Parts: sequence; structure tokens; C-alpha cells
Amino acid sequence: MSRDAARDLDALTSWHHDWSGIRAVVLGLGVTGFAAADTLVELGAHVTVVAERGDAERERILTVLGVETVVVDAAETPQALADAELVIASPGLRPTHPWLLGAAERGQTVWGDVELAWRVRDKVRAAEWLLVTGTNGKTTTTQLAAHMLQAGGLRVAPVGNIGTPVLDAVRDPAGFDVLVVELSSFQLHSLGEVWPHSAVCLNLDDDHLDWHGGAQAYRDAKAKVYRNARVAAVYNVADPATMAMVEEAEVVEGCRAIGFGLGMPGLSELGIVEGIVADRAFLDDRHSQALELATLDDLEVAGLATPHMAQNVLAAAALARAVGVEPTAIREAIRSFRLDHHRTELVGEVGGVRFVDDSKATNPHAANGSLQAFGSVVWIVGGLLKGVDVAPLVERHVGRLRAAVVIGVDRAPVVAAFARHAPGIPLVEVDEPDTGDVMRTAVTAALAHASSGDTVLLAPAAASMDQFDSYADRGLRFQQAVRDEQQREGGAHGHDGGGRTPDAGGPRAR
Repeated sequence: MSRDAARDLDALTSWHHDWSGIRAVVLGLGVTGFAAADTLVELGAHVTVVAERGDAERERILTVLGVETVVVDAAETPQALADAELVIASPGLRPTHPWLLGAAERGQTVWGDVELAWRVRDKVRAAEWLLVTGTNGKTTTTQLAAHMLQAGGLRVAPVGNIGTPVLDAVRDPAGFDVLVVELSSFQLHSLGEVWPHSAVCLNLDDDHLDWHGGAQAYRDAKAKVYRNARVAAVYNVADPATMAMVEEAEVVEGCRAIGFGLGMPGLSELGIVEGIVADRAFLDDRHSQALELATLDDLEVAGLATPHMAQNVLAAAALARAVGVEPTAIREAIRSFRLDHHRTELVGEVGGVRFVDDSKATNPHAANGSLQAFGSVVWIVGGLLKGVDVAPLVERHVGRLRAAVVIGVDRAPVVAAFARHAPGIPLVEVDEPDTGDVMRTAVTAALAHASSGDTVLLAPAAASMDQFDSYADRGLRFQQAVRDEQQREGGAHGHDGGGRTPDAGGPRAR
């Protein structure tokens, strides 16, 4: 591909520019790949999808749209890919994937779906974008911010890594005022020129190191969330890494650094003081006053009073306030918000032992926040560790652990961490050949080591794909296993599974 062609593609920054006839290849047939192919067809490009795994239903629809799907091994380079002017890469493809390395060697333009969405965001009307990332809490914060914006009267959609492709939102016939875009480190790795209204990195801890190739590369990807921010760069005052990202970021002149934390808010910060969620950032007289947004009692009702959830509330409120949402709408949104399933979800009780599903805790940082919320825990931990070390997590929480049940393919590092830092804690390894029985065995073992008043906590600190279809599948199997135990106990302490954890003897946000 010539340099002139590359410059022509760079100039395509509107839905209304001429995309017709561009030879485009979409790598991957997942949700984002399908949305990218559908979008490019609508723009008039000549589109081919190249994937390692097929999907009969999506392939059928794409055929109707005139899109050819080529399913091949990663080592092969289909002719359509070799001849492509534009390549749209699935966010899950590693930077070292042969298709991406080949595209780089051929000098082809490679975008992610987020960059394509930014370029064509003006199909209906160009919404403001709020970007959300972090090792833990992204989805909850994205949902909270969207809920707050909606309460403020704005038409809003939570999109991106949360499940709904950004490309679907920008093509919605009704259009949106604001998109709250959750971005994974994979999406940020290849993020192009995006100019968000505001952005936040909630926290930073080791995760996906195998994909990125190391902690620094992972950190650098996360830091891209602040690039070109125009109004507010929101950071966690308790996480120096996020503050450093803001200090180093190339933002638009006039963009403000806005902190959030669980203590008394300083100037240009949101925080908590005497049970009040307070804004000392988005008011004229912030040198001497603060606005009340909500109370800890409001957070308690919504299951958001634990420290890590309270931080998510503060970050979301900062984004919403940056857009101009009034304090009354923030409070209304907090009171009416409900967490998704598998996020610190109270499943039920057996003989005075509570069972909590936090299957969404797919890394140590997330599991740390969950463990902090409970005083006496039998911990179900393990899975696919993705190159991270759980030893510091074990060492930090040994005082609250009654026992641990270790699941997953990466059990050896977890067992070694307990041997080193918690040798007196009873430990059960689940070496179950039938993955369908893993959670049933784990729940039975956990209950055997628990006493009345304890919490059996599924917070694996690891990904789920080794033994389950997803973190949701893992959580559902946990919930079913708990229901089975309740039936054996006669159902006397049954629970409908729809509740949320109260402040379970652990620290509330202060």
C-alpha cells in the first residue's frame, strides 16, 4: 500500500466522507468484529472478515450483506488480507499475532473498532465521549456514570468493553448526547486519535501481563485513556500510578485534574467526610465549600458502601459532574442503582454461613477489594492467573481467612503462596477432572470449613476460561451449587439470589 493511500485513510474522519470501495479486512468474528464489518459495509467499503473460528449465524448474516468470511489458521495469510488497504483488528488479538505482524510489515493501516467508531461518530450526531478504564471497577463505574447522566436528563449509552460495541451506538438512529466508553487495556493498546470530553483510570495493578509482555507495557496502555482529554482527567488519590498518568498526559489546554478518594476531599477532589459524599471540584467556591452529592446510607441501600464500590461511585460522579449533572440527579441515580450479577452478590445462606458471588473479581486487585469487605472468609480462589502473582494478596488478607479452596489450572502458584504466607490456613485443592463438578466440589469443601457468621467468598483473582465459559458461567455454577446445599439443608435459610451484600463486618468507606 502506498504512502498516499495511507494519507487518504487518515483523512477519513467523518461518516460523511467517501469510504466507498476501500478494501477492508476485519480480523475476528466476535461482537466487535461483526459490528465493524456491518459498519464498513454501510459505509460502502469492500469488506472481508478473516477469523480463526467461525460463527454460523454471523457468517450467514454477513453473506447476506455481501461480506465474505474466511476462517483460517493464524499462520495463513488470505489474499484479501494481503491486499487490504485497511485492517480492523479485534481487541483480543495480541500485538504479536501473525496477522498483525504481517500487516505491519506490509505497511497497512490498522485500526481498532474504537478508532473507527470515533471517526464515524457523526452519522447521527456526535456524542461526547467519557472514557473509563482501570484494573478493577470499570464496568460498575461505566454503568454508574451512565445511570447518573440519564438521571440528569441526557440520552446516554454505556458501551465498549462492557458488551455493546461503540459502533452500534454511533449508528443508533436516535443518536446520543453522551457515550460512556469502557476500555480494556487491549483496546487502549491500539487506541488511535480520540478526543474525549473526560476520562478516568480507576486504579492500576498487574493484570494481562502475558498479553502485554510486562507491567510497564500494561501501564502504558492504561495511560492512553487520558490522551487528548478536554475537560477532566479523573484520577484516584490513593493510587499514585493514576496521578502520575494524569501528570504525564498530553491533554487539551484547560483540562482539569480531578481527584477522588475515600477521605476528606481536597481542592478539586471528590471524597467522603462525616458520612457525606462530597464534591469539592465542580463548584465556583471550591476553596471554602463542598456540595453534598449523597450519603453513605444512600450507598448502603444500593450495595455500594464497601470501599472499592464507594471509589467507583466517586469516579462516576466526577465524570457526571464534569458534564454538568446536578447533585440531586447524582443522589437519585445512586439510590436507584443496582449492581450486576456476579459482583459482590449475596447468593444465599446455609446454617448461618453466607455465600457471596464475586466471580467478576478476575484479578488480584478486584479480589482485594472484595476481601476487604468481609471479616471472616472461606475463600474460593484460582483459575487462569494471566501471569500475575497472588502472593501479596494472600499475605495481605491472612488475618481474615478461615480457610481457602483452590480451583483452576494454575493452582500451583496459589498453593505456594499460601505455603509461604499463610501456612496455618486450612487449604483444599479441587482437582476435579470434570469441569462441571468443580464448583459443586468447591462449595461443599468451603462449607465444611465454615462456621456460622463466616462468608464463603468466590473472588477468584483469576480469569475463568480454563474451566468455564466466562466469569458469568463460573458465578452461575457457584450459585447453583449453593442452592443445592440449601436444598440439602432443607431450604430453611434460602435466599432468592437477588440481594446485595450489606456491610458484612468489614470496613465501610470512610
